[in-house]
Amino acid sequence: MSRWKGLPGELDPSVRQLVVRLRRVKDHSGLSLRQLAAKTGYSASSWERYLAGRSLPPREAVEAMARLGGDDPTRLLALHEVATEAWGKRADQSDPADRADGQGETAVTEPGTDAPRPHGRALRITLIAGSVALVLAVAATVLLAVRLTDGEGTAVAAGLSASATTAPGSPEESERPRYTCRADRIDGRWYAGNSRTMKAVLAEGHAGPEVAEAQCLLREAGLSPGAVDGIFGPHTERAVRDLQKRAHLVADGIIGPHTWKALRE
Repeated sequence: MSRWKGLPGELDPSVRQLVVRLRRVKDHSGLSLRQLAAKTGYSASSWERYLAGRSLPPREAVEAMARLGGDDPTRLLALHEVATEAWGKRADQSDPADRADGQGETAVTEPGTDAPRPHGRALRITLIAGSVALVLAVAATVLLAVRLTDGEGTAVAAGLSASATTAPGSPEESERPRYTCRADRIDGRWYAGNSRTMKAVLAEGHAGPEVAEAQCLLREAGLSPGAVDGIFGPHTERAVRDLQKRAHLVADGIIGPHTWKALRE
C-alpha cells in the first residue's frame, strides 16, 4: 500500500473525504500514477495533484477511478458533488486565475504527459503563505488573551479555538443545541425530528442536526451511536459501519444517500 503524504491543513473536510477515498481506491487498484494516466486520459501530474488535495478532480476522472478500483461510482460521485460545492466557495474567495487550476482541466491529448503549471503553483504557494500568516496572527491573539486574563488563559484559548468569531452575547458551550429523538414514520420512512435529509454526506468530525438525526435513527435500529449530541465521533462511526454491514453496503463509516435510505427504512 502507498505511503501517502499528509493533506493540506486548510483543505475543506468534504474535499479531504473525497481525496482520502480516492487514495483508498487507487491503493486497491494497484495502479501507479502513470498507469492511471494511461487508463483514464488524465496525466500523471494531474493525478498527483488530485491525490495530494491541490486540485479538484473532474467528475469524469472520479468515475474512471471508481471503475478501475472496483468501487461504487455512486458513492464517490456523491462525495465529489459535495466537495465541488466546497471547492467552489473557496475559489470564489481567491484570485480568478487560481479558479482555473483544477476546475478547467480536461483529459490530455497524450496520456501520461507531465506538463508543469507554473502559474497555478505560484498561486498555491501564495495561498499557503497567506494561511501561515493567518495562523501566526491567531496564535498571537491567543497569547495576548492568555496574558490579559491572568490565569484564565486556558478557558480563553479554548473558546478561541472553538470559534474564532465568537461575538459578545453568543451562547456558551452549555447552551449548545440539545437534540431529542421523536421517531415518526411518514410515507414509509422513519424521521426523528432533527432533519429530513436523504443526501447529506456525513463522516467523523462533522456536527449538526443531520448528525443528530442519524444518531437517533441508529438508536431506532438497535445500534449504539453514543450520546445524541449532533457530533459525529468514533461511537457514531462504529454504529454506522454496523448498520452498513447489516444492509450489505460498503462499511466505510460514511453516511451518504444509500446509508440514509437504510436508516430511514
